[in-house]
Amino acid sequence: MTTLEYLDELQNRAKKDASIRDTLLKTKQERNPVDAFCRKCQELGYPIYVMDLIHAGEEFYGNMRRSTNGGGENSPKLDGEDDFYELFMASLI
Repeated sequence: MTTLEYLDELQNRAKKDASIRDTLLKTKQERNPVDAFCRKCQELGYPIYVMDLIHAGEEFYGNMRRSTNGGGENSPKLDGEDDFYELFMASLI
């Protein structure tokens, strides 16, 4: 499985299970939220590491920008575009 597939599965699981959702959302309060998020992912059985998250975000947004308006400067800015972790969190709120 790819990191995006793991994140998608985890996101679906968190939307159905309030305790998982709350656990993941609490990582936003940590001193290093992305590190805390990755640790929680690993505890839940998803091998997601910081560099995987960064790479997945870059790949996702690269594809998204190319698919919207040719990827030029007029492409719409997405919530969490600068940070895939924030995009994941926005989807849980």
